[in-house]
Amino acid sequence: MKGTILTILVLAVLLIGGAAGGLFYLENHEATYYTKIDNANMRNSSGEDLPYEYTLESYDENGRKKELTFKAGKELRQGAYLRLKVRALGVHRWEEVSYAELPQKVQEKLP
Repeated sequence: MKGTILTILVLAVLLIGGAAGGLFYLENHEATYYTKIDNANMRNSSGEDLPYEYTLESYDENGRKKELTFKAGKELRQGAYLRLKVRALGVHRWEEVSYAELPQKVQEKLP
């Protein structure tokens, strides 16, 4: 009987600890990608809070490519460079940057 209770208690602690660790990762793990706005790859969904949806090829600081989708409240400037902050659930923040602020390997990919 004590063994069963101890086993259940250990499993509960592991389950709660795993869930807490997963939530911590989802909330705090962040990667940075860079992209160049191409309004041809924008979809407009009027009636939403963030009606402009972009799906663009993006690059991390090492030049590794990843296609990312994010939304904006306005149509973004054609040709603008963006720094995207990405968490496990997708892009959660973006900001416009100058070409000079792009890492060298990203500059090679985004002329």
